[in-house]
Amino acid sequence: MNLTGNTIFIPGATSGIGLALATRLHDKGNTVIVGGRRTELLDRIRADHPGLHTVAIDIADPAGVDAAARRVIAEHPDLDVLIAMAGIMRVEDWSSPAGFLDSAEATVTTNLLGPIRLIAAFIDHLQTRPAATIMTVSSGLAFAPLRVTPTYNATKAAIHMLSESLRLQFHGTSVDVVELVPPAVRTDLMPGQRDSDFAMPLDEFADEVIDLIDTQPDATELLVKRVEFLRWGEARGDYAGVVATLNAHDPHAF
Repeated sequence: MNLTGNTIFIPGATSGIGLALATRLHDKGNTVIVGGRRTELLDRIRADHPGLHTVAIDIADPAGVDAAARRVIAEHPDLDVLIAMAGIMRVEDWSSPAGFLDSAEATVTTNLLGPIRLIAAFIDHLQTRPAATIMTVSSGLAFAPLRVTPTYNATKAAIHMLSESLRLQFHGTSVDVVELVPPAVRTDLMPGQRDSDFAMPLDEFADEVIDLIDTQPDATELLVKRVEFLRWGEARGDYAGVVATLNAHDPHAF
């Protein structure tokens, strides 16, 4: 993926990692469309960042995804990058269905079905572009599990394997598949995470991602240094130690 000259749609970018990357990508000379469910946040983004475009989208609503995709493509026919950013993360107790089932189903809908629906809605258009990118967003927890968030871990592992598989399917075409693999970042994804000493500062993370896109335009995975501990534990042979270290921290640090 080239750092400049793109038209980029980022659903789920009304705060946190998504908004931080949206503003930086716009500053680098890209047209950026931010998507989100809450219209008041979209209004605030337009006021605070006049160069950003916005569109309402609820990735839990298949018809809404299709409608938003039609609008984005109609208003921005040169769209060539989709960054599937939306995600939720919840603590679950699997000792009783009452402690996890509703949360697990919502997490699968948002974190896994959401990106699948987004890709389905945009893939015909992206294949018409001379060069296009689908950027998925997994997590370091795709490679080492946090005990208290089993469904989140599972959906992010699924996103990793989906990315690997789509990259094989689109090999030799104009569509590249890039996986962004964040560590814990200081956002509101989980209660207390914004103030966690363990989590990576948001600006530091976003700046490093932009630098990776700039210096590694052919990368298939975008890995900031802080996530390599989780990403490569099994390959290094210290997976058990990685899991133990990960789960020794405050569960709300993720």
